[in-house]
Amino acid sequence: MAADLWTSVVSLAGVALGGGLTALAQRATQRSAERVEERRQTVATTESRRAEQIDVLKEFVSCAQAAERAAYRRPDPWGDDEDGWMTETGPVMTALWTASGNVTLLCDEALREPVRTYGHALNAAVWRDIGDVEVNEHLEEAKTAFMNAARASLAGA
Repeated sequence: MAADLWTSVVSLAGVALGGGLTALAQRATQRSAERVEERRQTVATTESRRAEQIDVLKEFVSCAQAAERAAYRRPDPWGDDEDGWMTETGPVMTALWTASGNVTLLCDEALREPVRTYGHALNAAVWRDIGDVEVNEHLEEAKTAFMNAARASLAGA
């Protein structure tokens, strides 16, 4: 009788131990799966954020090019809305400042000053607030600083 009792106790202890180890293994597997999912979500968020930043930078560069073209097309001497230049240029500059705000909002803080400086340089070039300096000469330093900062920002993202 004692042997039967010990057999039952050992069997019950084995079942309890096996159940405990199974529960522990399932818990460890679940935690591991949760960590993998968190990492996957972090990577997906980072990739999405980077794509968003690239889109915003592309938009700003496109608007900057349109503003630069407007600066080169500006009639000289400037007076009335000759050939619709001013009518066309107003929305171009509005788009530039909107794109500038988007870069400031969504991109690295290191881009804030180069974007602002480049935007102001473009604004001065468009409205001929640059004296006798050529447009490309006036824009060169600010444009280069912006492009370098954008590349550095994207490399670090």
